[in-house]
This record gives sequence, C-alpha cells and structure tokens, in this order.
Amino acid sequence: MSLPGPAAPAQSAHPARPARSAIALLIVVGLVLYAGGALLQYFWSGAHAPAVAVRLLALVLLALAAGRHRTLTGWIFFAMIAGIEFGVDAPHAAISCRIFSDIFLRLIRLIVAPLILGTLITGIAGHAEARTVGRLGLKSLIYFEVLTTIALVIGLAAIDISKAGVGLHLTASASAKAAAASLAGNPQSTITWQGFLLHVFPENIASAIADNQILQVLVFAIMFGLALGRLSDQKRAPLLRVMDSFTETMFAFTNIVMLSAPIGVGAALAYTIATAGLHVLFNLGQLLVTQYIALIVFALVAMLPVVFLARLPLGRFLRAIAEPATIAFATSTSEAALPSAMEQMEAFGVPRKIVAFVIPTGYSFNLAGTAIYLSLAAVFTAQASGIHMTLGRQITMLLMLMVISKGMAGVARAGLVLLLTTASIFSLPVEPIIVILGVDALLDMGRTVINVTGNCLAAAVVAQWEGEFRNDAAPQPTLPLNTNPADATVPAPAADLSASTR
Repeated sequence: MSLPGPAAPAQSAHPARPARSAIALLIVVGLVLYAGGALLQYFWSGAHAPAVAVRLLALVLLALAAGRHRTLTGWIFFAMIAGIEFGVDAPHAAISCRIFSDIFLRLIRLIVAPLILGTLITGIAGHAEARTVGRLGLKSLIYFEVLTTIALVIGLAAIDISKAGVGLHLTASASAKAAAASLAGNPQSTITWQGFLLHVFPENIASAIADNQILQVLVFAIMFGLALGRLSDQKRAPLLRVMDSFTETMFAFTNIVMLSAPIGVGAALAYTIATAGLHVLFNLGQLLVTQYIALIVFALVAMLPVVFLARLPLGRFLRAIAEPATIAFATSTSEAALPSAMEQMEAFGVPRKIVAFVIPTGYSFNLAGTAIYLSLAAVFTAQASGIHMTLGRQITMLLMLMVISKGMAGVARAGLVLLLTTASIFSLPVEPIIVILGVDALLDMGRTVINVTGNCLAAAVVAQWEGEFRNDAAPQPTLPLNTNPADATVPAPAADLSASTR
C-alpha cells in the first residue's frame, strides 16, 4: 500500500535530465549551424543569402535554448551572437541601436553610488568587531591582503604584456577624453596633487552622489562605516539594520536593472561590430586567454608556494577542493560552493571555529580571482579606448581596487559595478566595459574557481599557522555545519560575516 508514495518522487526526479539534454543539444546545433553559415559566406562569396539564412536559423535555435534555460547568462550569450549578426548584416541600423546600450549604461550608473555607499558601510560596520577576535582575525586579514595584492599585480602584468585591448579603438566620449588627458598631464589643463587630494574629500554627500563622484562617496562610506563600528551594539544595531535593508534593496534593484543586460550587450556589440569590425572578437578572445593564463600563473607562483610553505598535504588538499571548485566552475557563483567548501575543509583537518571565521571573511576580503579580473579589465578598457595609462596611474588604480573590491563581494554582477566605479574614478570611457560583458560568463567561471580555492587554502593556512591543523584528517565528532550547538566555539563576528555573502 505504501508503494505509490515513494514512487512519485522517483518519477518527478527524471524530467530535468532530458530537459537539460535538449537545451544542450539546441545550443550545440545552433553553434554548429552558425559557424557553418559564417564559414560558408567566408569561403563562397556568392552564397551570401543562404549563409545568412543558416545563421538566422541558428539564432532561432539559440533563442529557444535561452528561453528554455531561463537564465540571464543564457540570454546574454544569445544577445551577444545576435548583436554580432545584426552588426554584420545591417551595419547602418546597428549604429542607430546604440541608444539601447546607452540606456543600459545609465541604469548601471544609477545604482553604482548607492550600492557602494550601502555595501561599504554595512561591510565595514559589520566587520568592525574583527579587531577583537585576536590573532585569528589579524592573521587572516594579513594573508588576504598579501594574496589579493599579488593577484592584482599579476593581472596588471598580464594585460600589459598581452595588450589585448590595443587596436580596438572603441569610441569614447569627448568629455571622457578630455578628463583622461587632464589626468595624464595635459599641459593645458594640469591638476596639482593638492587639488586632487582636496577633491577626494566630499563637502556634501548628496552632491557627491548626484554628480557621481564615486571617490568622494567611497571616502564618506569608509568614514561612516568606521564611525558606526565604534558605537556600542545597542546604538549601532538599529542603523545597521536600516543600512543592511537599504543594501538588500539595492541588490534587488541591481537584479532588476540586469534584466536589461541582454539588450544592452546586444546593442553594444552590434554597434561595435558595425563601426570597428569583426576584429573586436579577436581582442575579446585575447582578453579571455590572458585572464586564464594569469589565473594559472597565480595558482603556480602564489597559491602553490603557500601550500608548500604551510606544509599542507597537496594531494589531500586537491581532493578536498575538487567538489567546491567544480560547483564554482559550473555555477559561476562562489556562494553556491560555500556549504561544500566549509564541509570539505573541516573534513580536511581545519577546526570548525577557523572554518566558520576564515571562509566567510574571505568572501569579502580574499577574492583573488576577482582581483585579477578587475586589473585586467580596467587596463583593457583604457587600451581599447586608446588611452595610455602610465605605470603610476596603474599603481594608483591597483591601490584603489584593493579598497573598493572589499565591500562588493555580495553584489550580483559585481565585476561590472566595480569596473564602472573604476572607470568613473579614472575618467575612462565605459563602452569597452559593456563589450566585455559579452564574454563575462566565460571569464567568471575561471575567476570563481580561484576565489573558492583561495578561501579554502586560507582556512587551511590559518589553521596551520595557529597550530590547530589536523594532519591525520580524522574527522571530529561534530554536528553538521547547518546546526548551531551551544558548545561550539565560533567567533562572534562569523555570523555577521557569513550573512554578508550572497
């Protein structure tokens, strides 16, 4: 009599597999048809109409796949292919479609200042008690800063060597060019260091937000967060709840704005292809290869030596991170891999109190993969616009990225927001950033793996540093991670920090 009960879940568990297989088949067939249509037109000039028909059929299949997959990444990928096709087949109409990418840029600019304000204030005030956890917090923060600084330097070196954006010549606004020339030392409009330093500090926060003076908003948010963190828990909690609610609202606002990303990306690529030609795809391919080479270099010259210096068992560590790294690569989100990462690191030999503190803290302070991406993409933006960035300006940008990247870990599409923030501070045009968004999904997979692996490594290193790493890897008799036993010695800030990861 009880057979029908368990049979129902078993039957409902299988339809997802054929659905995923059908989506994958649509994507593969669509890409093959599109590539075939492009090759047909390239090698046989008289087959223009049949080649276009084949490519349009491919776009229909890709649109069906995106519709069935129902993810923003799927629609962005489709919009990228459709934008390329539109720019090739109807260049004059594609040029007029720039208005849609401009609208998307306006919406993104709209959220940058409030998002920076909310995330930094809640991040700094929420982490303000990290100073009181003693050696654990201090060692973690030192480790995070050293590794992310190395990551930023590797990213800058990689893009300076590959010069992936050189020759792209994307259009920049006249105001952006004038501002960049001023910062580069144009003799007709030079600024002194005293003037620049004075301009960093706001005299009116409302005016700074209205004028999109991100650097001034940044300074205000840091000072406000530090001041809020100095208050007692009783006085700090009400305002911190308000700011946290404001930040959550901005996350939701960002998600709404990102619904227009496919239209913005498609229009930007269509305009770019119509004006700059197909060679933009070569530059984006160079950027993609440059990032993955930089990630491999970082893993070999920074993470691997840390494993040996900390005397961690390399083989067991690689086996421990295999599952969370795979989840991170497949989903492109560090948060999806968080439960697995914490569970695997505890099984690897890291005490729970260190796992519960270091890994959530690392989600805000130890995103090495994101640091590499930011330094690459920011210089790529300047190169693509024909703006020369001196070594001094690149170092200044590196220091700025070290600050602004700390409070943005929980933001959806945080890379886009951080790049636009950097562009605003250094007066770079934003057109190349929207073009980068077309391949952001492919870039995100690699940098997310490094983010997750780096946080797992940080937990093991701090445990070894504290002399609490269990080399025998014998699991402790503890309750599952989703419980909260009364006798667990977890630092108080850990709950706040894990709540900040999204």
